[in-house]
Amino acid sequence: MNLSFLKQKTPAETARLLSSRIRDIRKRKKVSQIKLSEKSGVSLGSVKRFEQSGEISLLSLIKIAIALDISDQLECLFEDIPPASIEEIIRENN
Repeated sequence: MNLSFLKQKTPAETARLLSSRIRDIRKRKKVSQIKLSEKSGVSLGSVKRFEQSGEISLLSLIKIAIALDISDQLECLFEDIPPASIEEIIRENN
């Protein structure tokens, strides 16, 4: 029996993990939330909410990534997903 689905994170867990990583990057680069807000054009309230809860729009996340010079990481997210089955390969080639 395949129980790998039990290891999957919920969307909220994934959002909090991403926000934690970005907060850590911001702090490592010695950028305050206020400075990140100014540099990214994302409101200070949205930056704070994102870091606390993981909630943010995709556009604001992209702006923050650009401001922190990590947008290349976003561009690679779904770049090279291998086919899940031989049937998928066949469908792609037809």
